[in-house]
Amino acid sequence: MRLLLDTHVFLWWVRGDKRLPKGIVEKIAEAEEVYLSSASIWEIAIKMRLGKIVGDMSALIQEMHNSHFLELPITSRHAAATLGLPDLHRDPFDRMLIAQAVSEPLLFLTADPQLRKYSELVEVIHK
Repeated sequence: MRLLLDTHVFLWWVRGDKRLPKGIVEKIAEAEEVYLSSASIWEIAIKMRLGKIVGDMSALIQEMHNSHFLELPITSRHAAATLGLPDLHRDPFDRMLIAQAVSEPLLFLTADPQLRKYSELVEVIHK
């Protein structure tokens, strides 16, 4: 199984947050490949600058590598795929992550139930 983590799922993973159910932790640990989008790193950087997330960016990136997650760069194919997405959600980061999941294809793990409307590749984590 190949996975793409939503930004908050990655942060929960790093912090050992209880909002990440045991079954999802196991799914991530047992996956063939786990990806983190460069869009997520960008989103975290913006939220750090705004004071919405506190942390050390270098440590987060190191944790991505320590967890053996693969970085998924944003390509022109991913950016173009956002054009075909319906206007269900306005967040540009979520739209990019959905476009990446559909383009690759990857199972996208998120806690945002609205994103499920985009694709069967979206798995909503129930807390």
